[in-house]
Amino acid sequence: MSVIRVPDPVRVLVVEDDAVIRRAVQLFLERYGYQVTVAADGLAGLDAFRADTHDLLILDVMLPELDGIGLCQRIREESLVPILMMSARGDALDVVAGLEAGADDYVVKPVDTAVLVARIRMLLRRASFQRPEQTKKPPTRLPDVHARADQAGAVTPGVLVFGDVTVDTIGLEVHRDGRPVPLTPTELRLLLEFAASPGTVLDRRRLLRDVWDYGWEGDSRVVDLCVLRLRKKIGTGRIETVRGFGYKLVRD
Repeated sequence: MSVIRVPDPVRVLVVEDDAVIRRAVQLFLERYGYQVTVAADGLAGLDAFRADTHDLLILDVMLPELDGIGLCQRIREESLVPILMMSARGDALDVVAGLEAGADDYVVKPVDTAVLVARIRMLLRRASFQRPEQTKKPPTRLPDVHARADQAGAVTPGVLVFGDVTVDTIGLEVHRDGRPVPLTPTELRLLLEFAASPGTVLDRRRLLRDVWDYGWEGDSRVVDLCVLRLRKKIGTGRIETVRGFGYKLVRD
């Protein structure tokens, strides 16, 4: 008799100090089949994060003990887990601070439940894109053939070289000067999008659509700040700004 394997539930950590909102988000996500852990302040959230494995984190910006920005920074020192920030305001400073701290996306409270689930699914798709079991075939958006010759003259399919940066589009690994570069799932998808069209200017609307899966006019600050983080990791001159248009990956 064959055994039916039931997929493990997606584990979400919600850190929110407002008890009503915290409970509402927990119940809503559980109805969608997510396994939810909650914490009421930043330090408790950090403890919960370290105590168990989670597939995605939802962090409020304004938290007691340790605010959401500080919590996000602490987590980023230890993990590349997808992080969704929640803010009571759409204030630019809140948004910028959260994204600079390493968050992958943000929503403004009160958030429409359908929007929240859509953002969670988007982040989880990006995260699964980087998991080892997903790396046996190249991303579908990349050109069909990429290769380089190594010192022995052998050809390595799926490997792109841009100066001191090497991008393995099959193994989904990035190296700079021979050293691995840790990228979040969003940063990796963004780099692969650039690597698929080196020297081509990509505008923010296209990047929002293809990297963030936004089917609407999303906030371009998400793109700008992710590009800023990526530049810090692969070299500030590797991605060039074309004013009034967007960004392009420098070929050499």
